[in-house]
Amino acid sequence: MKIEKLPESWTIAKLEDLLDYIQPTNFIVKSTDYDDTYKTPVLTAGKSFILGHTNETDGIFNDLPTIIFDDFTTAIKFVTFPFKVKSSAMKILVPTNKIINLKFVYYFMETLRMNVDTHKRYWISVGSKIEIPFPPINEQHRIVEKVEQVFSELDNILKILEDLTGVYYYLPATSGKIGLMRQSILKKAFEGKLVEQDPTDEPAAILLERIKAENEKNKPVKKIKANKVKQTKSK
Repeated sequence: MKIEKLPESWTIAKLEDLLDYIQPTNFIVKSTDYDDTYKTPVLTAGKSFILGHTNETDGIFNDLPTIIFDDFTTAIKFVTFPFKVKSSAMKILVPTNKIINLKFVYYFMETLRMNVDTHKRYWISVGSKIEIPFPPINEQHRIVEKVEQVFSELDNILKILEDLTGVYYYLPATSGKIGLMRQSILKKAFEGKLVEQDPTDEPAAILLERIKAENEKNKPVKKIKANKVKQTKSK
């Protein structure tokens, strides 16, 4: 998505300023003996999303909500429930700071079209470096609310068509006329044209500097935690 001229209160961030990644190693399912009566879903970021359900009780990811990112295809899903994963070819993305509106970041990632013609892991080398238009936090909340309202109205239109015609009109979010309408709405959202700006909102540049400062301060803590995980694995 090409970033046009932004409102005065907005700034530009990088996804790595807003998202940390967690390797999925500790959350990979051990057995693929799935059963719908089991409690915990096993996820992929691809089209199938829920591959099945497992009765395993250890290694369940529950730091929610989160975004799962397929490191080879760049497919994403927004997840609000505890889960395990099938493959190591995935990054689990979490906000670097509690104040970040993760759904806002997710909707931006829905507009991305990364070149995936080579077989490599994309989050660290490409995805994390992408720039995102970044509004004040209150405006982020208003944008998410408006996007979800309009998307819900689109879904209702499809449901009415189904009831009238008996034809099932489901289309993936990125295909067909519905997909084009969704992308148009998101484009307006990230150009600052979907909701009104509020001059009393804290400028996004100040918010971003605060996030970066807290991220820098928390780096030693994260490094210690990562080392503890490595030491536990080596025993």
